[in-house]
Amino acid sequence: MLSTRISRTPRARPGNALPSLLLAAPLALLLAACGNSAPPPPPPAAVPVSTLRVATREVPVLIEAVGRTEGSKEVEVRARVSGILEKINFTEGTVVKAGTPLFRIDRAPFEIALAEARAALQQEQAKHEQAGRENLRLKELADKKAISRRESDDAGTNLKSSQATISAAEAKVREAELNLSYTTVIAPVAGVTSRSLRSEGTLVTANTDAALLTTLSQTNPMWVRFGISDAEYEVLRAGAGGATQQASSENVVKLILPSGKVHPVAGKLNFSGSTVDSKLGTVQLRAEFSNPDLSLLPGQFVKAQVVAGKQQAILVPQTAVQQNEQGRFVWVVGPESKAMQKRIEAGSWLGRDWIINKGLADGDVVILDNLLKIRPGALVKPQQADAGTPANAAPAAGAAPAPAADAKKAG
Repeated sequence: MLSTRISRTPRARPGNALPSLLLAAPLALLLAACGNSAPPPPPPAAVPVSTLRVATREVPVLIEAVGRTEGSKEVEVRARVSGILEKINFTEGTVVKAGTPLFRIDRAPFEIALAEARAALQQEQAKHEQAGRENLRLKELADKKAISRRESDDAGTNLKSSQATISAAEAKVREAELNLSYTTVIAPVAGVTSRSLRSEGTLVTANTDAALLTTLSQTNPMWVRFGISDAEYEVLRAGAGGATQQASSENVVKLILPSGKVHPVAGKLNFSGSTVDSKLGTVQLRAEFSNPDLSLLPGQFVKAQVVAGKQQAILVPQTAVQQNEQGRFVWVVGPESKAMQKRIEAGSWLGRDWIINKGLADGDVVILDNLLKIRPGALVKPQQADAGTPANAAPAAGAAPAPAADAKKAG
């Protein structure tokens, strides 16, 4: 049998060309990208900032401390005689004048004592008159030698003794009058009263703790006591004219109230300690303030700022000063309007500004805002200056005012 072999050529399937097409497409895109390069991204836009060109100025040297107010006179009003408290004649917490009756103690026992003292005085005065007549009669008899001189001398001695007894009786009357006057307890000074420590009907006993009735504080002028470190005290003395000088009334003191407001009237030092507290390392000072409207009350905690002299310094708004683990720094505008950091050494605060001791020089342009958007070398665009630029710094082209902040001392 004749057999015939038929050879067939395999036909390509349509689905076999898909892998080749998938590989060719990315290759074509890659070749196209190599032939046509994309343009580089645009440079970052300059950050708009407000700036301040700093300059050295004469500023006061301030020493700040927390103090407490107290009346210039603080008096304990006490009962000077024992008795029943009959009447309270004042409203607690009000201002009273010197000599105002505050309390009344039962007068009857003291009126009786005064009457007895006066009766005793009259009795001694009658005896004295009798002794005088007897002395005169015996003296005449002695001159006539009718009696001995000794009898006449004894009569003269009795007369002098009677005179001394009268003086003692007069003192008793004076004592009784004083005790009677003490039954009306008056204000020894003008000031603000505290609460009454005894109620009506209470037995008060003189010369004991129960004798304390109330207290009075003279609030005009008002005193403020505070302490500063021995190093600050050296600065204060140097400002007063040398290390051998003490702080004096020429040192002006400003007072910041608990509300943050400044007391409208500046005060002056009226006392400075001569020793350093061994436990706290501080020197005690006291300042006096006029207080006619009772804006200051005894016992308040306040901030006292002592002007210790003047110094040349650069001031920077508080908000421009930042701090990291390496210390405090500010951003300044460097060459080509690029931001750069400058490390600084800051002193105390003066109003809304830092006093810069080291790190800045005259003419440096300090950046005041948009500080979180700035990086070293970043382009900045200073804004136009504002009329509110702080008076303690020289305005730069593009300077703006710094935000206000509460006055306080550098930590």
